[in-house]
Order: sequence, then C-alpha cells, then structure tokens
Amino acid sequence: MFLRRLLVPLVIILLSFSTCNGLRNPSRPCRQRASHTPSSLKMVDVEAFKGKGESDDTEAFERAWNKACSSGADVLVVPNKRVYHLKPIVFSGPCKSDLTMKIDGTIEASTDPSDYKEDERHWIRFENLQNFKVEGRGTINGNGQIWWAKSCKVNKNLPCREAPTALTFLECNNLMVSGITSKDAQQMHIIFQKCVNVRAFNLKVTAPERSPNTDGIHVTATQNIQISNSVVGTGDDCVSIVSGSKNVQVLDLTCGPGHGISIGSLGKGQSGAFVSDVLVNRAKLSGTTNGVRIKTWQGGSGYAKNIRFENIAMHNVENPLIIDQHYCDQEKPCRDQASAVQVENVVYQNITGTSASETAIRLDCSRGHPCQGILLQDIDLVGTSHGHAQASCVSASLSRRGRVSPSCP
Repeated sequence: MFLRRLLVPLVIILLSFSTCNGLRNPSRPCRQRASHTPSSLKMVDVEAFKGKGESDDTEAFERAWNKACSSGADVLVVPNKRVYHLKPIVFSGPCKSDLTMKIDGTIEASTDPSDYKEDERHWIRFENLQNFKVEGRGTINGNGQIWWAKSCKVNKNLPCREAPTALTFLECNNLMVSGITSKDAQQMHIIFQKCVNVRAFNLKVTAPERSPNTDGIHVTATQNIQISNSVVGTGDDCVSIVSGSKNVQVLDLTCGPGHGISIGSLGKGQSGAFVSDVLVNRAKLSGTTNGVRIKTWQGGSGYAKNIRFENIAMHNVENPLIIDQHYCDQEKPCRDQASAVQVENVVYQNITGTSASETAIRLDCSRGHPCQGILLQDIDLVGTSHGHAQASCVSASLSRRGRVSPSCP
C-alpha cells in the first residue's frame, strides 16, 4: 500500500512532463508556448563595436543600435562592469522587430558643454519606437554638476538657459522601462513625451537636494502610463505631470528629497493645458518641500480634472496638500489675471503624517475659476513642531468625509 501511494503521484508527475509545459488537458490537444531561451535570443553586444583605446563610446553605441534595430535582433546588451562615455545620442526607430536594450553597465555623459551645441536640451533620446524595452541594473550618470553650477537658480548673476534632459522617450508606443538607476542628471532625469501605453517600474532616481530643475520622472502629452515601485530623490519634483497627459498612475512611490509629486505647472504664458484621470496611490514622502501639488499659472485655460491622491504617508513635508492657482516661478511678480486652468474633481483620501509648516492643507484657488468638486476624506496631518497644523482654503468648493484634520473653517 505504501509503494502504491508513492508510485501514483510519481506517475502523474511523469505524465505531466510528457505534455505541454507540464499541463495536460485530455479534452483538447495542447499548444506548445513560444519561448526564448538565452541561446535562442538574437543578441547584439555593444562591446563588440568598441575600438581599442577609445574614450568616447558614442560611435560604438550608434553602430550597435543600427545593427540591432535593422537586423531583427532581440536584445542590445550594455554589459555589466563596464563604463561607457557618451555624447548626445539618438536611438530612433522603427526597428525591424521588438527590441530590448539591456543596460547592466554604467553610461556616463560627456562633461564638455561644446558637445551639446546642436541640441542643448537632450543627452540620450529614444524616439519613434514600438514594443520597446529598457531594462537592467545599470546606471545612467548625467554628470550634472557642471550644469548645476551654471544654473541661474544657483547663481542669480547668470542668464537662465536650458540644460540637457538625461533620458528622453519621445513618441514611443507600448514601452517598458525597468530596473535602471538615473543619477545626477544635467536637468530632468527621465521624460516620457508623446508616448502611449507605458510601464515604468523598479526605477531609482537620485540627485542632490540642491541640484536645480532635476525632476525625477516627467510626464508630458503621454497617455496610459503607470509608474510604480520606484524611489526618487532629487532637487525638484519627484514626479511631474504636465499638459496633454491622461490616464496616469503613480503607485508605490518613495519620494524625498525633492519638491514632491506635482501636476503642473500648467497654463504658463496664457497657454491651454489639459490633464485628466490621474491616480497617485500608496506613496511615501519624506522631507520634501511639497507633498501632492497642483500648480497653475494665472491667465491659462483648460483643465486639471479627475485626480485622486490616496493612501499617502507624509513625514516632515512642508506643504503636504496644496493647490496653487497663483503659481509664479519668475523674478518679476506675476500680474493678476481673470482666466485660469480649471481644477475640478480632486479627491484626497487616507493621507496621514506630519507637516513641517503650520499650514498642512493649502487650497489657493482662482476667484474667477474656483476649484470645483474637492473631496477631503480621512485626513490626519499634524505639525512637527507644535503637534497641530492648520488649513487654508480659498475659492474652493469642497466636501468632507470621515475625520479631516486639519479642516478649513
């Protein structure tokens, strides 16, 4: 009896392995699932294109990309334990087949400003790609220190000028970016611009707290994007979402230092701006100048609507909840204007923690276009110094559910 009990399961296991991938369905024939083993993948290694003694790897990357993109390769490899030095470069499509760039090594930016004469706003660009992936455990190092020192936000005697974004994805559809570290960008770290269907996860973005304009992840004119399980600490917004963006999810983000999670700025220069259907869920913010923020310039038009901030923990955050429809990031005071980007249908739910300032909730809305449909639900924010905090709400049509502390008069 003991042997029978032992042999029957063993026979079942052996039969299962004789069928498709261990699955057996007697009612119909099974299909063998297509799979790629490492030996069957068609790989291009950037190391194979390097010349001996070369300190600039830009041409090697261009040749490797052209080979991978045009030949139907599966993976372009940037090997581990290697450091590559790049001038501004564009990886453009469309490619012959779906392609993955696997970055396990370190890519460092040129520190010579003359290398950026043709385009001062970009370092590495991926554009016009379909079903494209960037993954790996490597580091993208922008060597931003030389640019920060020349910023008008650091030295007010200098004229304000653009600096390169480290990593730009332009007009890419069905895009996945995962695992990599972006460090010390010249200005913004990662931009998703005019993209559709994006998943970005397990990213690490880091720059010193005083580095100017070093937004971590910037979303512009992009639809259907999910950013998740990432850690961002920079000198500007951890995540910024601007005009043309729709169906944006930010999940399980750890943010700090930096300026928090921002929608905007919107409407600068009397422009139209449109952002909708944004969800920020399960975020942790520590030591940031703002928590979750919507910021618009006076004189703009359009809307920021259908926005949810929920399940967020704040620690020593200066402005935990803020809508600022009088945003003015310029030396001269901004004049009062009647028109504004309409802010409506915004939910703040289950937000707890500590405020570094006395005003934990500040809703500074336009008198001409008041904020509409603002819901505060289950809010518990206290001050770090005196244990209490206050709220200020101007021109905001709001409702409350559950415990809301502090609460507007």
